[in-house]
Amino acid sequence: MQLFQQLEEWAKEQQIHRLELTVVVENVIAIHLYKKIGFQIEGTKKHSLRINGQYVDEYIMSKLLDVE
Repeated sequence: MQLFQQLEEWAKEQQIHRLELTVVVENVIAIHLYKKIGFQIEGTKKHSLRINGQYVDEYIMSKLLDVE
């Protein structure tokens, strides 16, 4: 989580208002972590990756930052 805190500090210094990431839908541990630090699911990218011969979906997640 310290990495994300540093990322947010840097982003705010650069006046970046939005952070965005994607995560495989089945990665529930990562999704839980991202939600815990304030990311929200915006949508789903259907069949965005092929892993071990199977197509998988990804969530698009974002977090808006307060930039002064």
